[in-house]
Amino acid sequence: MHRPCVTTAAQARPAAIDCRMASPPIVPPALSAALDPTRLVTDVPLAPFTTFRIGGPAEFFYEATSADDLAAAITAARAANIPWFVLGLGANILVGDHGVRGLVIRNRATAHTVSDAGVLWSESGAIVQDLVLETVRAGWSGLEHYIGIPSTVGGALWQNLHFLSPAPERERTMFISEVFTSCDILSAEGERKTVDADYIRFGYDDTVFHHRRDVVLSARFQLTRDDPARLHRILQENLSWRGSRHPWLQVHPSAGSIFKKIEGIGAGRLIDQCGLKGFRVGDAQISHIHANILVNLGRATAADVRALIAHAQAAVKEQFGHDLEPEIGFIGEF
Repeated sequence: MHRPCVTTAAQARPAAIDCRMASPPIVPPALSAALDPTRLVTDVPLAPFTTFRIGGPAEFFYEATSADDLAAAITAARAANIPWFVLGLGANILVGDHGVRGLVIRNRATAHTVSDAGVLWSESGAIVQDLVLETVRAGWSGLEHYIGIPSTVGGALWQNLHFLSPAPERERTMFISEVFTSCDILSAEGERKTVDADYIRFGYDDTVFHHRRDVVLSARFQLTRDDPARLHRILQENLSWRGSRHPWLQVHPSAGSIFKKIEGIGAGRLIDQCGLKGFRVGDAQISHIHANILVNLGRATAADVRALIAHAQAAVKEQFGHDLEPEIGFIGEF
């Protein structure tokens, strides 16, 4: 996932919303010559492609259906000097009400295989939950912890996807890096190459992809044999745990946790102690279930969300002296 046009929540302000581009975009010849014209379209609303269900249109929109196609789209945009952004499931981002200039590439590269030795190879647009279910049914362990988390393979590596270890202990955090072996990338310099964990520098919600415009094209994970019955139990327990602590995306769209973790104390706890659960700006609301999650009650705008973020930051700063730093990406024009 790549995040151009990043702005701060403190700059949020109400604005009149016009989701149309000022004039019909004209596709640059360099793009139309390099990409399949049947999949290259203009002025496409991005809200339906994000978990927040918020966002204006992409100036140019292209669906990449393979790793090679994804690499070609990025290469074409770079050659034409056009801003570009790779969109997976659209979690952990807020797209501006006035949309995204340049090329938005929706990653639909989903091919994957599992070898007899348990090596999962997957293109970066594959949905993690689909891979979880497929591997669990086949008796392969390694991905079951991440059931219910909206992410593609590329997004999982971007953020080092994580969740608590199985119940009842839940004694530590499990990271996708623990089963990762290597991935194929298109580097910021335009080189296709295979890299390992040393290159990626996995951290907590951090990897090299936060600091370089490399793009994951495909990845490999080493899975291990396990009893499908035990794995299905973990799926059910994790889904139940998440469902009791997070609003349902299907009912209350969100981008996931809004603010970064504060060592020793949760950002959500501070917001809750400010009495802000249920507080809203327009149709953007601080969740009653989890105060570090903002939900869209139906017609929230990006301006609503940014104003709500700024309000929570100011309240926590005034009452506790802590600075809340957003962990979501702010994409496009606000």
